[in-house]
Amino acid sequence: MTSLYHHLPKVELHCHLDGSLSLSAIHRLATMAHIDLPTDDNELAKLVQAPHDAQTLMDYLRPFDVIRPLLQTPEALKLAAYDVAQQAAAENVRYIEIRFAPEFSMDTGLTVAETIAGVVAGLHQAMADFDIVAACLVCGMRQSDPALNAQIFKASAPVSGLAGFDFAGNEADYPTAVLTDTVKYAQRLGVPLTLHAGECHCVQNIREAIELGVKRIGHATALHDHPDAIAEFVRAKALAELCLTSNLQTKAAESYADYPYAELMAAHARMCINTDNRTVSNTDLTREYQLFAEHFDTRIADFLQFNRDACAESFQTDADKKQLDQRLQAEYAEFLN
Repeated sequence: MTSLYHHLPKVELHCHLDGSLSLSAIHRLATMAHIDLPTDDNELAKLVQAPHDAQTLMDYLRPFDVIRPLLQTPEALKLAAYDVAQQAAAENVRYIEIRFAPEFSMDTGLTVAETIAGVVAGLHQAMADFDIVAACLVCGMRQSDPALNAQIFKASAPVSGLAGFDFAGNEADYPTAVLTDTVKYAQRLGVPLTLHAGECHCVQNIREAIELGVKRIGHATALHDHPDAIAEFVRAKALAELCLTSNLQTKAAESYADYPYAELMAAHARMCINTDNRTVSNTDLTREYQLFAEHFDTRIADFLQFNRDACAESFQTDADKKQLDQRLQAEYAEFLN
């Protein structure tokens, strides 16, 4: 069955650049940066995959400290973006939004615009080489100075190739309410916005994001066992960017039984399936689809609907959305018959 899920056309909206680099790309980036990392893949994997004893989101995020020094030049960012888009194309992802935080690539003097240009160059090269459309999202970090986030968003808005904004990072200590002014500022810039919320057992963060007019919620795991919040979510026609493996690793969901999927399906909520961090979570989109099928009895028709919903809420032009939606329906026809 893995082969079936591999061949299904897919859309991915929630994929972090620095958490999704292949081991081969990490080796190359380390050489470029003159940084010593283990040459053995098994040893390297121990550094860049989520620790088995992770108990919280912050435990899960530890591997990102290894990757940060590797992504400090436009050339490194280009290689990284190309690598992640290539991985996605290899498993029949037709459209992907790859997000990254410019703040984490400015340690040695790059400007915001230079970091984005590096990522966009890699995505464009991948689009030329593979059957995929790849777009770039810029993350502000919850734990960072709001003035810095505003500065990054302002500098990002006019840069060619930017598709949207996101807020990521330490949700437990920096809830959505703390972000209100910066979210409103980002919205005034006229750039589409998604937002991590509900990854740390706080459904109020999801509610407040929706009240701010955010239509895409990254993770949304805390909706479990909150029917009123799910009803609000559905009324808002919001989209949940589900990241199953990641949420089990961070203990956002303690088990499959604690995951909100069945409740969201029963409420006819809109959702899509994502990897979050391919390398840190040691997963890919094919594996995520297989997990949904095995644990939740998700059907091919459901996968098509999830991808159509992802397409509808993607940060593309309406014309590009229509073209992608038509392609998805045409390609899924052979799997549904």
